[in-house]
Amino acid sequence: MARRRSPRRAASTRPSWPTSRRGGVRATKRRALGQHFLRDAGIARAIVDLVAPTAADLVIEIGPGEGALTGELARRAGRVVALEVDRGLVERLRARFPSVEVVEADARAWEYGAIARPREGRVLVAGNLPYSVGKPILAALVAARTAIDEMALMLQREVAERVAAPPGSKTYGSLSVLSQLYCDVRLALRVPPGAFRPPPAVESGVLHVRVRPAPRVPLADESRFRAVVQAAFGQRRKTLANALARGLGLPLEVVRRTATTTGVDPGRRAETLTILEFAELARRL
Repeated sequence: MARRRSPRRAASTRPSWPTSRRGGVRATKRRALGQHFLRDAGIARAIVDLVAPTAADLVIEIGPGEGALTGELARRAGRVVALEVDRGLVERLRARFPSVEVVEADARAWEYGAIARPREGRVLVAGNLPYSVGKPILAALVAARTAIDEMALMLQREVAERVAAPPGSKTYGSLSVLSQLYCDVRLALRVPPGAFRPPPAVESGVLHVRVRPAPRVPLADESRFRAVVQAAFGQRRKTLANALARGLGLPLEVVRRTATTTGVDPGRRAETLTILEFAELARRL
């Protein structure tokens, strides 16, 4: 699993590409952020199988590294665009996979919505998200959800479990709520350290993500919903009322009264609330 670095500005010989808006640092710093290349061909096939690309589909690969997924994607998809931040790897990938459009870019800031959709097929995303920047890349993909149909994403297993966690579990948090609001998410694969070179210190997990045509629940104000969720989980050890009062800067009694009116016990903890309950609170607070 190729772990990406703090990137350079995106560059490509193809002028039609969406670009990255971030600056970056030298590729020599990538090791500090963690770089592990997937070497298990069976796992690579299993990841690609999750999105099952066809000749009608466009696949955006994030972090191709040495090309473990790239070759499998190129054999099955109609078009593959690979985003790699390391210039040296970009050149090697272009030489090895001439049919793949390899772009030197930062996946956190690439303009996913600017790429032309295929007429008949889907837009798929597959790849290895580095431990160091996996969450911001995931956030960027969710933000670009209208341009994407389905994803297979490898992250640190702990992060993957948090994204897919249900209400009431210890790992359920703002990342779970804000991802599942817009997507159907499941932890599809667990990948041991031995599948990589060099092996990381922890296991990885692969998420299968299907973008929903509309949010799971209707929202009056998405920014307010996000603020309520983040405030609620900002102080997990506090009761819901105390966390929201402090996080939103509201009087405690106002929060308690509003929660009670909504049908939510203000003494509950944030990790017990469903997405619908968060939406109702956001609408009233």
